Amino acid sequence: MSPSRPDDAPRPRRADAERNRAKVLAAARALFAEGGDSVSMDEVAHRAGVGIGTLYRHFPTKEAMIEAAAQQRFGEIVEYYRTSCRETAQDAPLEALHLLLTHIGEVEARDRGFASVVEGTLGSEGPPSEMRADLEAELMDLVGKGQAAGTMRPDLAGADILAITCGLTAIVHRRTGDWRRYIDIVLDGLRSS
Repeated sequence: MSPSRPDDAPRPRRADAERNRAKVLAAARALFAEGGDSVSMDEVAHRAGVGIGTLYRHFPTKEAMIEAAAQQRFGEIVEYYRTSCRETAQDAPLEALHLLLTHIGEVEARDRGFASVVEGTLGSEGPPSEMRADLEAELMDLVGKGQAAGTMRPDLAGADILAITCGLTAIVHRRTGDWRRYIDIVLDGLRSS
């Protein structure tokens, strides 16, 4: 007898369906980065090497595809923090934050076209709430470590770091200044006096 599954629980995707979904998202991100919002669903399906029906089974609308691609990219940033910054945060919280902010700046600079599509479609609400909560928890831990070590301002909160990332992405997207200099200035302002 197989284990029962609640009626409202989503069915797990087959391996081939998961591969097709990943190919569609990779194609969508690349095409939106190159061509902005004018990219069609047909172009995405063609670049991904899947039929249009396969694309629509995964993403019934262009907006759903853009949202999934944005969630994927944000998830990659959270994973970058966990794999490349978290250990550094143990001994050097400001260095870990510098690594994270630099990575975000590089991702945003590389994907300006995609970022524009995301903002135009989903607005500037920020990352999805579950992923945002994950990153905010990591940042609160980072700030706590910095405050305990006496290297970060005592009035700093994890949400402040998210606001700093919003400023960073705005500078990158609008090309209103040197985003690397912005990071240096911000980090100087976060140091305890």
